[in-house]
Amino acid sequence: MPPQNQPASSTDEHLSIIDTLAAQAFPEGQSKTEHGWGGPGFHIATLRVTQDFWDDRSPEIVEPAVQELESDLTAIARSLTGRWGDPITVDLWPYLGLDDPDYPNIEPAPEPMRSLCNLAASMLVWRIPSTSRWLGLTIGQGDRELPFELLAAVGEEPSFPQ
Repeated sequence: MPPQNQPASSTDEHLSIIDTLAAQAFPEGQSKTEHGWGGPGFHIATLRVTQDFWDDRSPEIVEPAVQELESDLTAIARSLTGRWGDPITVDLWPYLGLDDPDYPNIEPAPEPMRSLCNLAASMLVWRIPSTSRWLGLTIGQGDRELPFELLAAVGEEPSFPQ
């Protein structure tokens, strides 16, 4: 198995990446970044990645991996709450559009919600003071065999989860 990418390993490093995302200009088109990807009006960064689960998806392997990410998420959330106040929890399911009576003829959700709703069920969201941006924090997985990822997303107010 190839080595797994560990973009950041401490809460301070995670917060540094988040601070960079919060202040960084959004790209004009879709582009890869040092820690993830972005596009008009959004950034998404992978803060930490678990191993993949191609060979073994047993609870003894998966649960500790997820617990490590949850511990990181809790530490980051505690720091962000100290800065910006309590987050709201946003359900990402509606952004898939599956409960829309016109499905599949619906308008796709704006980014970063379009990407996030395919990876996670919910996220913690803070409004970033003195900006028109928000920050989301979640744990996601693209498919059962793929790694879990601790993700941070920054978006513009118009894409803010309501």
